[in-house]
Amino acid sequence: MYVHVGEDVLVQSNDIIAILDKGSVHDSPIMLEFFQIRNHEIINLSKGEYKSIIITKHQVYLSPLASNTLNKRTKYGSQQISFK
Repeated sequence: MYVHVGEDVLVQSNDIIAILDKGSVHDSPIMLEFFQIRNHEIINLSKGEYKSIIITKHQVYLSPLASNTLNKRTKYGSQQISFK
């Protein structure tokens, strides 16, 4: 299953490692170091300020969508749909 993370970008849900809120990252020295190390892999999808960060196996996305919205999208795809 794919998850729309902003702009025209779809990410395979199996590749998503974490979806983080922007506010929770800026206060963490460990996360700041992580972003410095993976700086070449960061893709900014927002035209203004980003609201969330999606960490995948190969990329880090700065998304204009809220982390709650993205989490709901990942859970929606994991539910099984039954037709009676």
